[in-house]
Amino acid sequence: MKKFNRLDAAAFIIWLLPAAYLFHIYPTLPASLPIHFGIDGKPDGYGDKNDLLKTIAILMITDIAIYFLLRFLPAIDPKKTASLGEGLFQKLALTVVFFLSGLGVIILIASTHQGIQINNILLPALGIMFAFIGNLMHNIKPNYFAGIRTPWTLEDPENWRETHRLASKLWFVGGIVLTVLTLILPAVASFVVFMISVAILALVPVIYSFIYFKKHQVK
Repeated sequence: MKKFNRLDAAAFIIWLLPAAYLFHIYPTLPASLPIHFGIDGKPDGYGDKNDLLKTIAILMITDIAIYFLLRFLPAIDPKKTASLGEGLFQKLALTVVFFLSGLGVIILIASTHQGIQINNILLPALGIMFAFIGNLMHNIKPNYFAGIRTPWTLEDPENWRETHRLASKLWFVGGIVLTVLTLILPAVASFVVFMISVAILALVPVIYSFIYFKKHQVK
């Protein structure tokens, strides 16, 4: 059993923030409030207090589940290599908790403050998250749960290493560029740029891992 440390305590406190904020504002919430937002960042779906409560609950359950998966990854990884990067996986887990808890708070703020466009906050925050994960990605050891997991990276440690080196640079630079662009572009344009950028960040490392495999496979 892994010991409860300071990062675990920080993750627990951050994880509780959406619930604490919701508890604080719940008595003052109106009967109808926005719970869904369109690509322009403006609300296009409404519900009651219970709908908002369910949304935050689902987000928090997902948040803590991902945290525990990454936190205890070294113990359940069949490859038995994740233990080499145990501290790194906990940092990734803390990053996920920080982002998803922040997302919960953003949803609550956007639902209770008319005129706030959620895209203006959410998309730049996602860009920062990509940059931060990119800064860590080159140190991720081969495993079945986190990283660029393709048939070619999982079967070849060298392919894994080179693919993650590329992905690390791509995600770090791409995250910074994405943050800047989504801050200065109009809401709809920001959403389009964000979706295209995410597709590029996801696909390029996968394609690279296949090209690396074809180039280095034994004839």
